[in-house]
Amino acid sequence: MKIKSKIEGSDDWLFIEEIPEVYNPRAPLSEKNVHIKSAPVEKLVNYQLSSGGLFLVHSTMQFNEAVKVLSEVEGEAITSQFIFYGSSPATAKTTSSRRTGSRHNIRYIPSIKGKYPMAPDTEYKYFLLVLSKSYYFHLIDQHSLLHTDFVREILKGKYTSFAASDLSVTSEMKRVINDICDCRRSGELKRLHTESKILELLMLQLEQMQSGVEVEKYLIKQDDLKKIEQARDILDATYQYPPTIIELSKQIALNEFKLKRGFKEYYGTTIYGYVTRLRMEEARRLILEERKSIGQVAAAVGFNHQSHLTEAFKRYFGILPSEVTL
Repeated sequence: MKIKSKIEGSDDWLFIEEIPEVYNPRAPLSEKNVHIKSAPVEKLVNYQLSSGGLFLVHSTMQFNEAVKVLSEVEGEAITSQFIFYGSSPATAKTTSSRRTGSRHNIRYIPSIKGKYPMAPDTEYKYFLLVLSKSYYFHLIDQHSLLHTDFVREILKGKYTSFAASDLSVTSEMKRVINDICDCRRSGELKRLHTESKILELLMLQLEQMQSGVEVEKYLIKQDDLKKIEQARDILDATYQYPPTIIELSKQIALNEFKLKRGFKEYYGTTIYGYVTRLRMEEARRLILEERKSIGQVAAAVGFNHQSHLTEAFKRYFGILPSEVTL
C-alpha cells in the first residue's frame, strides 16, 4: 500500500510512504515531522506515524493563494478522515467572527487519485488514518454487526463511504485526536496507546453514523456548559458505579433535560454510551496491558458478573474478551 501527497506544481512531498498491508503487532512505530515553507505555503506542518498496516498524518496547512493538493493511494485501504477549516487568525481580526467548520467520514478506497482545492487565507487541519484491510479487521471484527453494509462493499472491491454525507466532528472525537497527537509514550506503550485510541475514534464515528442523522445543534449556555463538563468529570471518576441521571442532575444543579441534551450535543454520545465506552476501553486495556483475568476485569469496571462483561464487550467490540490479542 503506497500513500503520497503533494502540492500541484511543487517538488516537495507532503508525504510519500510505502506501508506493509499485513497487520503486524510487532512492527515498530515510525514517526516523522515535515515542515514546508516554500511559496505559496504560508504554513504547513505534518506529523506522520506509520507501522504495519497503518499510516497516520496530522497536518496543519495554510496558503497565500489558491492551490490544489494531489493525493494518491495505491492498493486497498480504509480511511478515516477528519477535516477542520476556518479563516486564518490574521483574517479573522478584520471580521466580526471567525468562520469554522469540520467534517469526517470513513471510506473504503480500492486505489484512487484526486485533486483537492485549497482556498487562500484559510487554515486547514487534517487528521487522516489510512488502514489496510488487515489492520481494520483486526480492530473491528469483519463479521461485526457494526459495519455489515460497509464490509459488503469492501468485499466487492467497490469504493464506498460509510456515511452518505460527511458529518460534523464532535468534541469527543477532537479529544481522542488530541490524545493521539499529544502522546509522549514511546515504544510498545505508544503502540498500544495509539491502537486503542484509533479504535476509540472509529467507535465514535460508527456510533454517530449509525444514528442516521447529525447530532441536533442548539446553543449551550456557558454556565450550562461548565456543568456538563462537571458531569463528565464525575462520570470519569465513578464510571464503575456511576450515579443515575437523576442523581447526576442534582449533583451538578442542572435539570435532566438540559443535562441529557447538552451532553449528547457536546460530547456526541449519550451519558449511557459514554459510561459504556469508559468501561469497555478500560476493560480492553486491563486485558491487553495488565493481563488481568476476565473475572478481575469485570470487577474492576463495575460488572457484578463475568458473563455481563462478556456480553457487553461482544456488543461493543464485536469480539469476546477472550479473543483480544496483542
